[in-house]
Amino acid sequence: MSSTESSKHEGFTAEERAAMKDHAQELKNAVRRGSRASKAAEAERDMLVKIAEMQDPDRIMAERVHAVITASAPLLAPKLWYGMPAYALDGKIVCFFQSAEKFKARYATLGFSDQARLDDGPMWAAGFALTEVTAEVEARIGALVKQAVS
Repeated sequence: MSSTESSKHEGFTAEERAAMKDHAQELKNAVRRGSRASKAAEAERDMLVKIAEMQDPDRIMAERVHAVITASAPLLAPKLWYGMPAYALDGKIVCFFQSAEKFKARYATLGFSDQARLDDGPMWAAGFALTEVTAEVEARIGALVKQAVS
């Protein structure tokens, strides 16, 4: 069997390795924290710091997405997940914001895990491209997040 250039596996990209390192650090930080309330407060603070470090326009979108999600589904706990802002219910990620810059993508993404109750027949969207967060987009995000936790 001959090896071709197209089948050559290079392993993880630098961005993927960085995300895995972020996740390992997140797990270490979670173990070190004290009470449940202080863990939640520190997790949200860490997430807001990560958002503040983003470049525009990702930072602006992440701030608006955060505001919409926390207003629409206050039972979701903000935290970092692989270095990305994420929101969990009972410790399980429901949705997350992936900046375009993180993986050198064309657009930012609002993604939903299999924990989100977005089921709509045999096929439904679990990720949404974001290029701008308008009032209409905010309303759509709010509705999706409410449905995801209903």
